[in-house]
Amino acid sequence: MKKIIKNGIPILSISLLIACGNNENKKQENPQNSETSAPIPKDKVIRINDDILNAIYSQYAHLTVALTKDNVTEAKLAANAIEVGAREISYNSNLAARAAAIVSAPDIEKQRAAYSKLSNEMVGLLKKAGMAEAELYVENCPMAFDNKGALWISSTKEVRNPYFGAKMLKCGEVKEIIK
Repeated sequence: MKKIIKNGIPILSISLLIACGNNENKKQENPQNSETSAPIPKDKVIRINDDILNAIYSQYAHLTVALTKDNVTEAKLAANAIEVGAREISYNSNLAARAAAIVSAPDIEKQRAAYSKLSNEMVGLLKKAGMAEAELYVENCPMAFDNKGALWISSTKEVRNPYFGAKMLKCGEVKEIIK
């Protein structure tokens, strides 16, 4: 019973943050700025074979959208939820530390640098866990970080670049599909 409560509280916290975040995004959505939004399609169900990682991915998607919109505050909220959920992962992972770096970052550029490390970690974890339903796309921006390039994960093939936001929203390409 204690284990259920111990594991359930972080998952419930993440779920509440997801629900609260979704309502806020609907209220603040600006029709003129729909070019920068990259919501997960409502008809597409993303399900990962690991329940905790599944909850974390929801916040990762929220984080990605926040970075595409250059929104430091939303990025911190999503990264905080990732950090809480990542503490519950039973296998060795640096996910919590990567998320904490985004939370403590003073500006969007530092958040994006930490997001790159978080994304690399997520790609590995998602490949290991596998998908129960749907597929995810590993996308790459070759121009990020002085042309060194950086990856991120998306639920759609459509590129919405979190590393440059509105400046270069469509810069990038699909590199791999996680099934």
